[in-house]
Amino acid sequence: MKFFQKQIKLKAFPRGFHLITDTIVEAISEISQINIGQLQVFIKHTSASLTINENADYTVRSDFESHFNVMIPENADYYEHTYEGSDDMPAHIKSSLLGSSVQIPITNGKLNLGIWQGVYLCEHRNYGGSRNIVITVFGT
Repeated sequence: MKFFQKQIKLKAFPRGFHLITDTIVEAISEISQINIGQLQVFIKHTSASLTINENADYTVRSDFESHFNVMIPENADYYEHTYEGSDDMPAHIKSSLLGSSVQIPITNGKLNLGIWQGVYLCEHRNYGGSRNIVITVFGT
């Protein structure tokens, strides 16, 4: 069994849903050494998240942003955690709903994603800044 792990800092992205699959693959070339295994990506933040979804049509990502903003509005009168800005508490809720990690099978040295799947960085803050992710690869 082989294990590889790297932490990388992503550039600051604007609020929204962004494909980062290529960034992940480029950061950890050791994927090519794994015949059967797993890739785990973990984000070290509470106001951004990760998910896997459509990688071809950008409107899917903009629709995600629009829907989440309706589903989890800013300035709800019941929010108590408000001192970091009107986008902060909604960002925490969105992050918890989507999650802080994704796991993808590795087969014959490549990610075994579906043809239309990609990893999204889900930036839920207006000015979230750069984000740190930990990438772990393991397998035989």
